[in-house]
Amino acid sequence: MGKPVLVIMAAGMGSRYGGLKQIDPVDDEGHIIMDFSMYDAKKAGFEKVVFIIKRENEKDFREIVGNRVSGYMEVAYAFQEITNIPDWYAVPEGRVKPWGTGHAILSCIDEVDGPFAVINADDYYGAEAFKLIYDYLASHEDDEKYRYTMVGYKLANTVTDNGHVARGVCDMNEQGELVAIHERTKIEKRDGGIAYTEDDGATWTALPEDTIVSMNMWGFTKSILVELKDRFPAFLDKGLIENPQKCEYFLPEVVSDLLKEEKATAAVLKSADKWYGVTYREDKPVVVAAIQKMKDEGIYPKKLWEDNEWHR
Repeated sequence: MGKPVLVIMAAGMGSRYGGLKQIDPVDDEGHIIMDFSMYDAKKAGFEKVVFIIKRENEKDFREIVGNRVSGYMEVAYAFQEITNIPDWYAVPEGRVKPWGTGHAILSCIDEVDGPFAVINADDYYGAEAFKLIYDYLASHEDDEKYRYTMVGYKLANTVTDNGHVARGVCDMNEQGELVAIHERTKIEKRDGGIAYTEDDGATWTALPEDTIVSMNMWGFTKSILVELKDRFPAFLDKGLIENPQKCEYFLPEVVSDLLKEEKATAAVLKSADKWYGVTYREDKPVVVAAIQKMKDEGIYPKKLWEDNEWHR
């Protein structure tokens, strides 16, 4: 079994800022949120990182992120391209939207040959999550089932004061394994609690603060890549008829299907850390203050990369 690899979904990065070069640092040293994820991953044991990006962003991405990290971790690139579909399909005329997170992970099939963790580029996950997922991946292999994992967070630790968020609400069995994920696209703080709506706010359903939710931090064996590849044509057959411009091949939906078919299990590893992300512009001062506090407490050095004996 190879050493676990970190895969970062960064193809959408910078889109809401008008480009990669416009991504704001979250500290005075010029780090972006992803630097902290890679630092935590390196400390946990990860030695290789694969960035999934758009090909047109490669030059900027290498300059802003990749080159800085390449002295400390092995760096590879995979490109999520809308044209990367089986030969007997055609991209619908006028479609610009990528094919979703399942397709993003499929695009790194040539760079991953063993267990791997998946994260979003612009979410802060906390050091505990990387340690939990690395240790699981390093000690579990597929047997009669695929043995996957995910890091779950308490809902109260993942909401913002500045609007709504989308989260995957997790159902688990008594063994702490994932049974199902329910995508809730509009969750917000409301009337002293937390609630979600599925009808644009006409009705709201309360969620307990300790509900476990997914933040798209997954751990897989390479079997998921085979499954993603094998199931992609069936997704296209349906999606290209029903919603050719916007259908998306979602990673959690494929995982849910494998759980239902009893081909896989997914252990839910629970992190007590608080999630941070810049979903809204108003979130940024909160993130900056949190990062500074963690530096003041010695959780992170002032300069993440230079202040360590980590040169490869």
